[in-house]
Order: sequence, then C-alpha cells, then structure tokens
Amino acid sequence: MTKITFFKQNGIYYGFKEVGHTGFAEAGEDILCAALSSMTMLIINAIECSYASDVDYKIDEKTTDITVCCKAALPEYSDDEKKSFAISGLFQAYFLQLNDMVEDYYDFIEVDETEDGE
Repeated sequence: MTKITFFKQNGIYYGFKEVGHTGFAEAGEDILCAALSSMTMLIINAIECSYASDVDYKIDEKTTDITVCCKAALPEYSDDEKKSFAISGLFQAYFLQLNDMVEDYYDFIEVDETEDGE
C-alpha cells in the first residue's frame, strides 16, 4: 500500500510525502504506481517550469518514498499571491484526485493530511 500524507499550514497545501508500494501489480506492470509517479512528476515540473518556483523533493532510490515540498505555496514565503494560490491549488488538486481514486483502490492507496507538519 502507498500512503500519501499532504502537508498543510493554516489550511493551505504545500507538499506531500508518499511512502510504500501500491502492490496493485508486479513491478513494471503496476498501472496504479505509474499513475502516482506521473502525477507527482507533473506537480514537480509544473511548479519548477510553469511557476518558476523552487520545489524541494527527495526520492529515496531504495524505498521509492518521495517527499515534495514547496514553501512558495504559503503566503509568508512568496511575494506573489497568485503564484502561491496556484501552487497550493496543484497540491490540493492532487489531494482531491487521490481521494477519488481511493474509492476504487482503497486496498492499495491511503490518503491523509497533516496540519503544520512535514
């Protein structure tokens, strides 16, 4: 099972951590794992390229655990309110998408959120 925990501060999404393998299928055939990886990279690339903001991410090669954090989503770390809103919106959209997926794949993914924590 993959557990994804989203980080929030004052109700604003600014990152997440993914831990574990979905176990939906064998390595190389796991479409659920591939979907999570694609969506994660979409968020990283959108923040870096489309919003020209720094995003901190760490991928553990042994466990494939991933942590993604972008403080620019928080108003106190950015001078551009629209950019902060957009970045936070990306994280929130991923949170909502994953919650929709949990309905069908509850044995393979779990979604949670934590306020003011990494």
